[in-house]
Amino acid sequence: MGSIESIMEQAPDLLMVYGTRVLLALVIFIIGRWLAKAVAGAVSKVLTKRDMDMTVVGFVANMVSAVITAFTFIAVLGQLGVQTASLVAVLGAAGLAVGLALQGSLSNFASGVLLVVFRPCKAGDYVEAAGVAGTVEEISIFSTTLVTPDNKRIVAPNSSVMNGVIVNYSAKEQRRIDMVIGVSYNADLRQAQQVIRDVVTSHELVLQDPEPTIEVSNLGASSVDFVVRPWVKTADFWPVRFDLIRDIKLRLDQEGIGIPYPQMDVHVKALPERQG
Repeated sequence: MGSIESIMEQAPDLLMVYGTRVLLALVIFIIGRWLAKAVAGAVSKVLTKRDMDMTVVGFVANMVSAVITAFTFIAVLGQLGVQTASLVAVLGAAGLAVGLALQGSLSNFASGVLLVVFRPCKAGDYVEAAGVAGTVEEISIFSTTLVTPDNKRIVAPNSSVMNGVIVNYSAKEQRRIDMVIGVSYNADLRQAQQVIRDVVTSHELVLQDPEPTIEVSNLGASSVDFVVRPWVKTADFWPVRFDLIRDIKLRLDQEGIGIPYPQMDVHVKALPERQG
C-alpha cells in the first residue's frame, strides 16, 4: 500500500514533468512541420521568380523540407528524453548498411543531384544521352525520362546519363544545317553555286547572320561536292532542312544542272567460238 500511495503522491509531479515534455514535443513538431512547409514554399517562390527550371525548383524544395523535417524529428525525440546521440549513431550504422546494399540507387541519387545543380539539360530539351535520343520530360531523383520523336517513353538511370556524353540540341538558340550537294563535272560550277545560294538565301527562315556557307568542298569520284551550311533557329532546323533539300533539287533540275549518282557500266563480250 505504501508504494501505491507513494506513486499516487508523485503522480501530479510526474504528470507535470512528462506532460510538459510531451506538450513541448508536440509544439516543436507542429512548428517544425510548419517551418518545413513555409521554408520550402519560400524557396520554391524565389527560384520560380528567377526563372529556374521547375525540375530544379521541385527538387530543391523537397530537399529543404526533408532536412528541416529530419531536424524536427530529432528535436522532438530529444525533448521526450530519448538519447539522440545514440539514435544518430544507430541511424548512421543503419544508413551505412543500407548504402552498401543500395550502391546503384545512391549513385543514381548523386547523379540526379548533379544533373539538377549543373543543368546540362532540362525539361523540354532534345538530347542524346545514355545511348538514346529524345526530349527530356522529367528529371527525378533516380531517373531521367525521355520521349522519342516517335512518342516512345524511355526511362534512363541518372548515373547512365551523367556518366556519359550528353549532346544537347536545344541548348543554343541557333543551329547550323550541314548538307552536301553534288553536281555533275559537266556543270558550270559558278552557276551551280549561285543557284544553290539563291535557294538558300531566299528561304524566309534561313538566318542572314551568320551568312550561309556554299563552297566547293570535294572533287568526288562522280561529282563535284558543295557544302551547304545555312544557320537557322533551333526550332526551325528540321523544317528548313527538308525544304532546302527539296527546293535545291527542283531548282537544279530546272536549270539543267545534273546531280550524278553511282552508275555501273557492264560490257558483255562474245566468247570466241570453239573450233571443232
